Amino acid sequence: MADGAHPATAHAPLSPAAAEGAPALAYQRVLLKISGEALAGEQGFGISPPVVQRLTDEIRRVHQMGVALGLVIGGGNIVRGTTASAQGMDRVSADYMGMLATVINALALQNAMERGGLETRVLTAIRMEQLAEPYIRRRAIRHLEKGRIVIFAGGTGNPYFSTDTAAVLRGIEMEADIIIKATKVDGVYTADPKKDPNAQFIPEITYLEALSRELGVMDAAALSLCKDNGIPIMVLNLDTPGAVARAVVGERIGTLVYSEAAPAPRLERRAQA
Repeated sequence: MADGAHPATAHAPLSPAAAEGAPALAYQRVLLKISGEALAGEQGFGISPPVVQRLTDEIRRVHQMGVALGLVIGGGNIVRGTTASAQGMDRVSADYMGMLATVINALALQNAMERGGLETRVLTAIRMEQLAEPYIRRRAIRHLEKGRIVIFAGGTGNPYFSTDTAAVLRGIEMEADIIIKATKVDGVYTADPKKDPNAQFIPEITYLEALSRELGVMDAAALSLCKDNGIPIMVLNLDTPGAVARAVVGERIGTLVYSEAAPAPRLERRAQA
């Protein structure tokens, strides 16, 4: 196995529906990171039912392909810890409020998915047994092996860590093949494309380049974790129909962030191990 590559793992077999006639998967186990702002849609705050329904349909499509899927959702559509702290609130309290916002989003998405016939489990880093299961790594992996969609809520359970870092941490723990970050833009640009008309799209970039150029892919802690564990990141637009489904079969969509060695499909790396 190449130096720095994420360890190869034996995942649960694909479902019969996925095995017959479905495109071959480039990534069998995926951690999908969704920004809280994406759930707000055009209204800019709170939870937009049409957006949640569209997201549910996308998740269903990916799940039916046989992908073991874990989700991490931000809480910025309700409260963002860093913003509240900048406005004078105690940082620790503000971050815990942000963690609770991720739980609200997780429960909303779970409700929509279960109404659509998808079996899900919400696991929280902060214990609240009346609402969800406490996060236990072995339990999370067992849920995935049983074909359930797992939503990780409550961030890392600690202040000063972003939901990007929580997503990477959970991706490492669940032995994900890739982390897909679903945003409101088509990938990574040299500048904010909504503010700078001259911003150029970057189809692929290494972890070190993303860190040194401060392109806002993820925060430094999250990127460093990915680099140390060899997990690629794909940044794509959640509003593009079928984007996640196209990504898991290996189609080049959005921006791929990878290690300094040339990027290779995860299953190819697994075969070489």
